Amino acid sequence: MDPLPNPPPDPDRPAATPRRPLLERVGLAAVALVMAGLFGAVAAASFAGGEAFLGTMAGIGCLMVLWVGAMTLFRG
Repeated sequence: MDPLPNPPPDPDRPAATPRRPLLERVGLAAVALVMAGLFGAVAAASFAGGEAFLGTMAGIGCLMVLWVGAMTLFRG
């Protein structure tokens, strides 16, 4: 089977997007850190209250927000 050809370039999108400025990346990572803290607080309160499913979902949300914040900060 032949591999699929590359799609044609999109004229509305530039070929290479510039990196975000450092200040913007740090600000977005700070917002992500605050959101992760809120998710972590919900997870802790849920586990303390006996709601294991809600605590697990909030914990996963906390990890996901931390991951996206780190990707924003380091990859730009």
